[in-house]
Amino acid sequence: MIPPATMNIDMKDTVQQRSLLCLREKTPDGKMACVNALWQDFGHDRLAMDWTEDLSGVQEAGRPEKPGLVAPRDLPRRRLGSVQGQAAMLHAIAHIEFNAINLALDAVCRYPGLPREFYADWLKVAVEEVYHFGLVRQRLRDLGYDYGDFSAHGGLWDLARKTAHDPLVRMAMVPRVMEARGLDVTPDIMRKFEDIGDHESVEVLKIILRDEVGHVEAGSRWFHYLCEQRGLDSETTYFSLIDEYFKGHMSCPLHKEARIAAGFSRSELNHLEALCTN
Repeated sequence: MIPPATMNIDMKDTVQQRSLLCLREKTPDGKMACVNALWQDFGHDRLAMDWTEDLSGVQEAGRPEKPGLVAPRDLPRRRLGSVQGQAAMLHAIAHIEFNAINLALDAVCRYPGLPREFYADWLKVAVEEVYHFGLVRQRLRDLGYDYGDFSAHGGLWDLARKTAHDPLVRMAMVPRVMEARGLDVTPDIMRKFEDIGDHESVEVLKIILRDEVGHVEAGSRWFHYLCEQRGLDSETTYFSLIDEYFKGHMSCPLHKEARIAAGFSRSELNHLEALCTN
C-alpha cells in the first residue's frame, strides 16, 4: 500500500528544494510519502517556483542498500515457471518504477527556467510512478518477496547521468527511448503472466501501460517544445541523438498504437523500424 503523505518530512519552501529532498530520500516508503506530500503542496500553490541550487554535482539519486546493482549481463534470466521466477520478473518491473520516480523528480529539480506546466507534468509523472511502484511491490509481497530481494541493474539511472546537462537530450533519450521501449514490451509480459494464471499482475500492468503512454507523451511534448525553442528539426535531432547515445540501434517490435498515442509520428516509427534491421 502507498503510505499516506503525512510522514514527518523536513518541509522546504520551493519546488526545487522539495523535489531534491524527495530525490535524495533513500527508503521506498519515505520517497513515496515525500512525493505524495510534494504533489499536494504543488497543487495547492504552497511552493515557490525558484531554482537557486546548482545541481551540476548531483549525480546520484537516493535508493536503499538493496537491491544490489550488477551489470545487466549478470542478471539471471527471469522465467515465469516458478514463484521465484514470477517474483523476479515483478522485481525487475518494481525496480524500473522506482527509478522512474527518481527520473521524474530529477527532471523537476535539475532544469530551471521552463514553463510551470513542465514541472506540473513531471510531478504528476512522479506521483503516478509512486502508485505503480506500490502496486508492483504489493504483488511481490503477495508472493512472499519484497523490493530488494533480487539483484538489479542501474542502466536507467546511468542514462540520467549522461543526459543531465540538457533537458532536450533528457526528454529525447529517457521518455522517448527507454520508457517508450516499455510500451513495446509490456503487452508480451502481460501475456506471459496471463499464461500462468497471474491475473492480478496483468491488471497491474494494464494500469502501468495506460499511464506510461501519458508519460512518454509528456516527453514527446516537451522534446518538441525545446526543439522549437532552439530552431531545431525534431526528427533530425531525435535520430542524431539516437546515433550518439545508442549507436543508431533500436529494438523491435514496436507497439505502434501506443507510440502514436505517445506523440510519435508515422515517419519516426518507419525510421525506428529501419534502425531495428541494422
